[in-house]
Amino acid sequence: QVRLVESGGGLVQAGGSLRLSCAASGIIRSINDMGWYRQAAGKQRELVAAITFGGTTNYADSVKGRFTISRDSAKNTVYLQMNSLKPEDTAVYYCNAEIRTYLGSRHLDYWGQGTQVTVSS
Repeated sequence: QVRLVESGGGLVQAGGSLRLSCAASGIIRSINDMGWYRQAAGKQRELVAAITFGGTTNYADSVKGRFTISRDSAKNTVYLQMNSLKPEDTAVYYCNAEIRTYLGSRHLDYWGQGTQVTVSS
């Protein structure tokens, strides 16, 4: 089965940095868009950043200039470099990928389990 495995979350002080990673594993034919979403307590899940297979990126206004999304096609992995973190960035961050397996005819959305990012001060 296809899985998205996340790592890199944790506790950091305001102004600090974290780097999240998410690796897709399983029988994968291709991956289209990949992205990061976040959900703060009591809030709706929102898109943070997305990246296409060709490397085109899109960011939420609240993180532009601070976060950078990238991907490594050889590893089926997407990263989120988070700099100048603010308490408002505190949330559970979820990895998302549009994946087609060799058994399927369409790309389907897959989600990671989520990783907690907490920014203090």
